[in-house]
Amino acid sequence: MPERDVVSWAAMIAGYAQCGNGEEGFQLFGEMQREGVKPDQVAYLTLLKACASSAFLEHGTHVHSHIIKSGLESNVSVGNTLIDMYAKCRSIEQARCMFDRMCERDVVSWNAMLAGYAQYGNSEEVLRLFQQMQWESMKPDRVTFISILKACASLTAL
Repeated sequence: MPERDVVSWAAMIAGYAQCGNGEEGFQLFGEMQREGVKPDQVAYLTLLKACASSAFLEHGTHVHSHIIKSGLESNVSVGNTLIDMYAKCRSIEQARCMFDRMCERDVVSWNAMLAGYAQYGNSEEVLRLFQQMQWESMKPDRVTFISILKACASLTAL
């Protein structure tokens, strides 16, 4: 490809991530930067998903630092993807820290955090967070109830 822009880079990174080659995707990110191509929101989201799917916490925190420098951390979609990435990389404390720092949250934000807690068996925290979600008048969706049911099933097993 004679001229590569941020869209073509993001597409290649996404392709690697979808095939389970997150490491190669992250290497492309480095090459993209060396060529002077500035990542956009889509490129960052793609990178975070690659880190989450491969559980690359170190790479994910590196991307997070770039996101902070770019000023995109306050974007709801970026925040949601950071929560998901940290939770899938077994850093639930970092996920919660990101969740708590978000100025604006949507149902996806809540679901990402609830799913993270449910994934690691923290059923009581799932229920506490669901209660907080209701207090803040956030309407749950089907995805929300999957985490709630998983937490309740786990508590019943105790």
